[in-house]
Amino acid sequence: MGNHVIETHDLTVYYGKHRGIEKVNLTVEQGEVFGFLGPNGAGKTTTQRVLMDVIHPSAGQATIFGMDCQKEGVPIRKRLSYLPGELNLYPNMRADAFLDMLASLQDGRQDTRFRDELCQRLDFDPTRRMKEYSRGNKQKVGIVAAFMDKPDLLILDEPTSGLDPLVQQTVMELVREVKADGRTVFFSSHILPEVQAVCDRVGIIREGQLIQTASVESLTKQAFKRVHLTFRNLPPAGAFTMDGVTETGRDGQTVMLEVRSGLPKLMELAAAYQIEDVEAPHVTLEEIFLNFYDRTSNGGQ
Repeated sequence: MGNHVIETHDLTVYYGKHRGIEKVNLTVEQGEVFGFLGPNGAGKTTTQRVLMDVIHPSAGQATIFGMDCQKEGVPIRKRLSYLPGELNLYPNMRADAFLDMLASLQDGRQDTRFRDELCQRLDFDPTRRMKEYSRGNKQKVGIVAAFMDKPDLLILDEPTSGLDPLVQQTVMELVREVKADGRTVFFSSHILPEVQAVCDRVGIIREGQLIQTASVESLTKQAFKRVHLTFRNLPPAGAFTMDGVTETGRDGQTVMLEVRSGLPKLMELAAAYQIEDVEAPHVTLEEIFLNFYDRTSNGGQ
């Protein structure tokens, strides 16, 4: 199994007749940050719940640290932390008491100085009762709980949900520090710029099926290109109608194109109109993600 921290084989979950996920095959390597992308209902949380043995698969297998998630959950959970997307807390319990309780379950591994540092960095006061906290502060409770024991693996479901932008950046710094320690992060997020900023690889899931897994770098390189051409003589509409090229707009003397193939032929055609400037804006992970969904869409979610 090598250095695979997480591995799934044909992982499938059905809720009655409704598919949750189907034949999901993925690996997450030691020391990497793996982003799991997809809209609500795509299967992200279902996958994570199988990994945590909250639900059992209908078929297939999931392993963490080489151990079966459904048979060896206790030793697995000693080495990981899980931040669920829907965090349920004890309303009358103080946050510090809650964190003490969690620490007592971790074989005495509590590092109170690190926990205090996390609270300080997140601008969080842990001395109040849960019911007194805003949504963002409740999320901070979950973040501190997930990071404070320095686990070998963090499974994070929308970790920055409800947080203001500055705190979101702090959470991303914490993720980078986990990676720098050689530990592993598996997380889902709707905030694609932060995924692009910290992830080594991403998996894109749609309607329960994993449709692409690749490094962020390779995804952005293999994706379509955007080319903006500024002309002395503006080409007529339809001048660049050809396979692999789509005109997406015009601004004065500039024609904006999306190019999947045929770039040499495009430039040959464009030269006839006297090109004055060429610009190739960077394609973001968000555009790639939306492109995958547009191309594979065959109905609603």
